[in-house]
Amino acid sequence: MIVAGSMIGSGIFIVSADIARTVGCTGYLLLAWLITGFITLVAALSYGELAGMMPHAGGQYVYLREAYNPLIGFLYGWTLFLVIQTGTIAAVAVAFGKFTAVLIPSLSERKIIFSMSGFTISIEQVLAIISIAILTYVNMRGLKGGKTVQNIFTITKLAALFGLIFLGISIGRNPAALSANLSNLWNASWTHMEEGKIISIESIGGWKILVAMGTAMVGSIFASDAWNNITFTAGEVIEPKRNIPLSLALGTGIVTIIYILANVAYISILPLAGTPEGADIAGRGIQFATSDRVATAAASLSFGEGAAAVMAGFIIISTFGCNNGLILSGARVYYAMALDGLFFKRTADLNVHSVPGWALLAQGIWASLLCLSGTYGDLLDYVVFAVLLFYILTIAGVFILRRTKPDAERPYRALGYPIIPALYIIMASVLSVVLLIYKPAYTWPGLIIVILGIPVYFVWKKIQPKPSDTIS
Repeated sequence: MIVAGSMIGSGIFIVSADIARTVGCTGYLLLAWLITGFITLVAALSYGELAGMMPHAGGQYVYLREAYNPLIGFLYGWTLFLVIQTGTIAAVAVAFGKFTAVLIPSLSERKIIFSMSGFTISIEQVLAIISIAILTYVNMRGLKGGKTVQNIFTITKLAALFGLIFLGISIGRNPAALSANLSNLWNASWTHMEEGKIISIESIGGWKILVAMGTAMVGSIFASDAWNNITFTAGEVIEPKRNIPLSLALGTGIVTIIYILANVAYISILPLAGTPEGADIAGRGIQFATSDRVATAAASLSFGEGAAAVMAGFIIISTFGCNNGLILSGARVYYAMALDGLFFKRTADLNVHSVPGWALLAQGIWASLLCLSGTYGDLLDYVVFAVLLFYILTIAGVFILRRTKPDAERPYRALGYPIIPALYIIMASVLSVVLLIYKPAYTWPGLIIVILGIPVYFVWKKIQPKPSDTIS
């Protein structure tokens, strides 16, 4: 439930619009999701080996610390807190507000409640912050409450997605849209936008397709991220050496299949191509679905406005449940860092409900501030590059630990080692380079955040007393 629930948030319902604008055809839209699913599953299967070796609270932070050194572990935790975990929480919370506006139009992002010197706060951002506050409070009350929310909301969102897939491919199928989409499988084009208007539509081929795919996959990778959150909670998982690798494999596999089938449903209902000025849902297509809400557009076109409202309700449930998993698990990393003397001392304290209450509170405050910092797309871009960087380092850690700790207990071994983990490192590295070159406004700041953690680490080590306890 944590793997699937944390992965399925808002992305699958939204990001296909941006992918469609970037690649311009059905074949590459589906290929972007297929490649994302493949590399996600490969990464998860590689992480299974590390999870079986080191079933401790903190997960990926512990793997990096043991494979490299405490500095690399700190840089991950630092970036997780500043951008990766909190940025994802903020982005999903903003999406929660976006879909709430479908049911209650008066809560639209266009409704500004504060404005000063170019800085504005919308009702959508306020809703996002309220959702973070509620879930932080629930998880501060103990693991049982967080577990209950996770189970209920994940089951509900899975049911909604299966319903969308079944109805979209069968009853709601639009033969005209499907025919148009199948006739445009590989005619790639890149629609360049500025302030919501088309600047140009560029036919692309060769190297440019690789660039477009790399750029487009920011969305699909974001939608497929957070599968590693289960490793953060290892200290509270029953039989972690068995159950964490198993949950990684099953969770990512199930979600990957669901995501691909959801996009098949989209192209069965909606034409991919459209214009921002389209007179109706079909005229806007997948590319220009209102506020990128592809799922609600598909439901509305097939079954009417009532269905769109129902779908929006399910997506609100999905984003809320996703953030519960992110909030629950992320705090365990800061707790583990604090035990090593690498985060605020209070975050190592468990509250009366035996959960890291101060870590949850710090995470909630920073994620709420990020909700005010920019748009959904801005947060998404920051998150994806930082995530890829540390995924590459962590999977490279499998190779390092095979050499430095050959006799360590490994209840599970990475599938296809060394070829498949190496293939992931190559593919993710190419994608990272593409993002650095073609999305510099957001990816370079993400890299700078990681680098800034180096002097912070040495300052922290100097001013913090030596910890009396460490992770067992």
